[in-house]
Amino acid sequence: MREARTIMLQGTASDVGKSVLTAALCRIFKQDGYRVAPFKSQNMSNNSYVTPDGKEIGRAQGMQADACGIEATTDMNPILLKPTKDMVSQVVVHGKPYRDLDARTYRERYLPQAEAIVKEALGRLRQRFDIVVIEGAGSPAEINLKERDIVNMRLAEWADAPVLLVADIDRGGVFASIVGTLELLEPHERERVRGVVINKFRGDVSLLQPGIDWLERRLGKPVLGVVPYLPQLGLEDEDSASLDGKGGKGLTAVAPAGSRPIDIAVLRYPRISNFTDVDALASEPDVRLRYVTDPREWGEPDAVVLPGSKNTAEDLLFLRETGLEAKLLAYAERGGRIAGLCGGYQMMGLRLLDPDGVESGRSVTEALGLLPQETTFAKEKRTVRVAGSIAAGEEGTVGLPVEGYEIHMGVTVNVGSVRPLVRLRTADDPEDERPDGAVSEDGRKFGTYVHGLFDNDAFRRSWLNAIRRDKGLGPASPETAYRDGRERSFDRLAAHVRRHLDVARIYRMLEGE
Repeated sequence: MREARTIMLQGTASDVGKSVLTAALCRIFKQDGYRVAPFKSQNMSNNSYVTPDGKEIGRAQGMQADACGIEATTDMNPILLKPTKDMVSQVVVHGKPYRDLDARTYRERYLPQAEAIVKEALGRLRQRFDIVVIEGAGSPAEINLKERDIVNMRLAEWADAPVLLVADIDRGGVFASIVGTLELLEPHERERVRGVVINKFRGDVSLLQPGIDWLERRLGKPVLGVVPYLPQLGLEDEDSASLDGKGGKGLTAVAPAGSRPIDIAVLRYPRISNFTDVDALASEPDVRLRYVTDPREWGEPDAVVLPGSKNTAEDLLFLRETGLEAKLLAYAERGGRIAGLCGGYQMMGLRLLDPDGVESGRSVTEALGLLPQETTFAKEKRTVRVAGSIAAGEEGTVGLPVEGYEIHMGVTVNVGSVRPLVRLRTADDPEDERPDGAVSEDGRKFGTYVHGLFDNDAFRRSWLNAIRRDKGLGPASPETAYRDGRERSFDRLAAHVRRHLDVARIYRMLEGE
């Protein structure tokens, strides 16, 4: 049986668009009738995804599997690094936590083991599929990391994959970044790079052509395409670096604030995780979603979302030290709507208890006091897909079906009377229904461990319509289902990349030409 052909996308830096272009190629190959799978050997991200069998991988590889029309597995991202503090990450191996390691220990002691894990995972994928689209990480020209590299050029050699080098023109210095990256590669690595893709272009491509002609002469390699920036794509970002361009202004760059009457503030703390939980809100035509890192950006939100965190206690202290906690508590006192998701839910309780130092060196951290609960951090991580229905909350939401997934190491218990937000079942035991989350007495503040809660169309729209009622606005119906919209986004992305990338030449590369 012939092993799957491979192609690899590497970048001149992080956040140049490798993840999205990988998804585009995955969808293009699927449309053309191939069985295709994504692969990223090692991912560093707190934005994660739960596979159908309850394992944890990078969110980008879950999204790319969706683009392929297949279920995600841990073979697509066998090693996930989730930063917990400076220079320390939780190492997740095939979807399960291994241990927390500092950068030096991981590099010097664990990478030799990781190499075998990566090769075996890639080998299994190549037995099952026709094409594997491999995504690199950061830059292949990090001189200090190359010796033990398992994610860029050494991986390309193991997979015998032609490499496309992706550069982001939007950040400036695109020609220097391309030439500089290739100059720092070894001759055999440079030979493996078969072409260059210039990404996120804005403007008249004819004005860029003299630079492209010079670059091709300088490199002796083709520029396979100049891919224009594609706004409002509606697909998940890989990590919080992508939030830097969003800042506090949210979507106002593409729509006047007046055309989006619902203002939702998302608190962006340093170790924010699974911020894709709010993507469905951002996709709504009447929502202006913005990320807030400073009290001066608070404004007058109609609702505030506390997203997940990889270090809940430290991020809670960030809110306290910056003055955002005071803003939030004053907002709650005025009857403001607050939604806490996973780590954000834990912050809403009375106390965070960490007797074993699972997340931080603080054994007790006083929390926000918005819900009568306390959380104890456990050594075992819970990762599971769940489904159920809303048990209490805003008018119109009770009884609505919801589904999502859990990823957390905390156990939250009630220390007072409180209603659960949802009643849930797991795929492992669909008959066993249990409560999750909590809702304040006024129904305007809730927390839950369910990631993907706002992806549920009926719940999301009912919650937003409750906000509209408070503002004297009539109810709005969803124009499209969020998940259907993602499918259209994949097809839109594929069509866009087909127009601007030499796909025929890429197919020839896959055949070894």
